[in-house]
Amino acid sequence: MSVVDDLDAVIGETLRDSELEHEHPAPGRWLVDLPGTKKLKTVCGLIVGEHALRVEAFVCRQPDENREQLWTFLLQHNARMYGVAFSIDSVGDIYLTGRLPHAAVTPEEIDRILGAVLSYADDSFNTMLEIGFGTSIRREWAWRVKRGESLRNLEAFAAFADPAAFADPDSRRPQGDGGE
Repeated sequence: MSVVDDLDAVIGETLRDSELEHEHPAPGRWLVDLPGTKKLKTVCGLIVGEHALRVEAFVCRQPDENREQLWTFLLQHNARMYGVAFSIDSVGDIYLTGRLPHAAVTPEEIDRILGAVLSYADDSFNTMLEIGFGTSIRREWAWRVKRGESLRNLEAFAAFADPAAFADPDSRRPQGDGGE
């Protein structure tokens, strides 16, 4: 058996045991769907290389604004992360990338690295959108309010996108039971 065959067997069994949706388009290549809450799905590629398993996941397209602020945010997070780090491609799209030596490719480590990818992509997603796309989100909010459209998928951004929240922050606060 080749290294690719050996690692494919470990990866395949781990993904089936984890009940994660995945594709295996070619030997040594896997695409895994990681379901999130803020970022609804992160697709993570696992690619068996000559010396290591490469881990790649698209997180967010290049920001429209505040690039330096977003890069600072991501680099500060990199210092505390396990197994992967935020990176950008040649056009500025944001990814999580990492490498595992072949000897480290075990069911436990695959689970750990996929959990890290999901956690980092999901936990940082709304902040990344707020920093890099805040103007567009505020514009979309205003357009939807004006037309009476649903704000459901923008609710996570209400604190900075809703002008009413800035005008009267107490108007959005839930009322107490009278014992305040």
